Amino acid sequence: MNYRHAFHAGNFADVFKHAVLAAALKALHKKDAPLCYLDTHAGVGRYDLKHEAAQKTGEYQQGIARLWNDAASPEPLSEYLAAVRAVNRGSTLRFYPGSPRIARHFLRPQDRMVLLEKHPEEAARLMHEFAGDRQVMVHAQDGYQGLRAHLPPRERRGLVLIDPPYEAADEFERVIAGLESAHERWASGIYAVWYPIKDRPAIERFHGRLRASGMQKILAAEFLLFPEDTAFRMNGCGMVLINPPWRLEESLRALLPQLHARLTQGPGGRWSVFWLVPE
Repeated sequence: MNYRHAFHAGNFADVFKHAVLAAALKALHKKDAPLCYLDTHAGVGRYDLKHEAAQKTGEYQQGIARLWNDAASPEPLSEYLAAVRAVNRGSTLRFYPGSPRIARHFLRPQDRMVLLEKHPEEAARLMHEFAGDRQVMVHAQDGYQGLRAHLPPRERRGLVLIDPPYEAADEFERVIAGLESAHERWASGIYAVWYPIKDRPAIERFHGRLRASGMQKILAAEFLLFPEDTAFRMNGCGMVLINPPWRLEESLRALLPQLHARLTQGPGGRWSVFWLVPE
């Protein structure tokens, strides 16, 4: 494994992904029934922004650092920032929460989460991060295999985050196969899939496979900081949501322009929310 998220923690892609995740989880609070959150590529839970990896790239400076002192952030951006502040002390930005810590912030007493991480060292750190937390189960397991093993959850309600590093050339195909397998087991579940935007034709093929999958109610949100004039950088990223919570589309249309205004780095960026398969 060459990818290490410690180099990228808190960058603009993390901010987008976790702000959308926070909005989706908060929307699920509209019902009191318990829910299960499942994370297929959980990582280590939190990242030290003073570590040499984060300092080497400094990517967080153009991401979470731009929002950290924003006292005027609107909902649902303020909900996401509350989750980031929960892993820090006082006014100093030191740690960035990975998706497990973001999700943990939004778990109610009746909820639980299942975290999957196949790499032994990172799984061990994740287990240490949540040691003694009875609402959290950590498995050193491949995320795609975990979709078959842990779905459907006993709660029959919840959200699955699929967020691979996209190192493998066939990662989009693996995501589609994992989604189709999971959807067969749990058609009513909410699935959130993050993806990088480098090569637009690859994204169009991914979207086309989703449209042809037979799955219903597929919402997409995209967030680009750069024009799509090269495939040699991450121009932006997106999130596909299958069975999105009620009124999430409305929340994202309010969130993304606020986020873009705070993170923009020049002309050529944009945001969009659109249905791949309408409700």
